[in-house]
Amino acid sequence: MDIPDWFVWIFLGIIVLQALGLVPAVRRLRGTDPAARSAAPAVLLDTVGALLASAGLLLSLVVAESWFRLTVVGLALIAAGYALKGLRLLRARRGPAA
Repeated sequence: MDIPDWFVWIFLGIIVLQALGLVPAVRRLRGTDPAARSAAPAVLLDTVGALLASAGLLLSLVVAESWFRLTVVGLALIAAGYALKGLRLLRARRGPAA
């Protein structure tokens, strides 16, 4: 089954938008606000993971070789990013340690 050309172009557009999403994440990482700087690694992991997952899926569909491993790595990075965000939320909900 052949993949339609319009599907590939839509997928490429999504990948470009995710790559542009790296810019604010890196700016937060290098910023002066300590709260934004501490949350930035989780956002960066999530963004890079989504970029790798999308690129891996696109390459798996377009190229004859299997690029599915790239998608799995991307999904693992997304899961790690969400785990960091969840731990940060739990720590904030508990409050300061007495």
